[in-house]
Amino acid sequence: MATKALLIIDMQAGSFTPATPRYDSDGVIDRINQLSAIFRSNGDQVIFIRHDGTKEGCYIPGTNDWEILPELIQLSGDLYVEKTINDSFYHSELQSTLQNLGINELYFVGCATDFCFDATVKSALSKDFNIWIVKDGHTTANRPFVNAKALIDHYNWLWSELNPAAYPLKVSSCQEIIESLKLMKNSD
Repeated sequence: MATKALLIIDMQAGSFTPATPRYDSDGVIDRINQLSAIFRSNGDQVIFIRHDGTKEGCYIPGTNDWEILPELIQLSGDLYVEKTINDSFYHSELQSTLQNLGINELYFVGCATDFCFDATVKSALSKDFNIWIVKDGHTTANRPFVNAKALIDHYNWLWSELNPAAYPLKVSSCQEIIESLKLMKNSD
């Protein structure tokens, strides 16, 4: 049974358009695909989280904007959770899904660093999950007062400095996490 889950947050077509460019989106997509392949091969869970923006009039289920990016590999064993606000746990099936699967270790990748991604990380921290942030596995757009790269760097630093709850929050590169997962698999 899986004890780890890769949470892929809001990697939806509507967030990756010419009008909404994201920092290093091709690199982030490639790293997510690398990690999801390792999770699947280790028997761990891949969970795609999609924003349902019906109340805002965007990301409406069944529309192209709501769909997961076609560049991301999706397989039949993957799970999907719908959310309606920034925090992926709020009034969604995420927590019960994780509990039912016995998952206590979460690896975070996705979009947008400063909105849904951050809200979900902090919510998971307060729920005593063991958290890994893939520091080069999340992206965002330039904002009015700060560029995307600076935001990503800032949030990676911020998460690394948060006071630990049940477990210290870890912020590592995709390559470091891949090496760690391989070591864990080999020690089993």
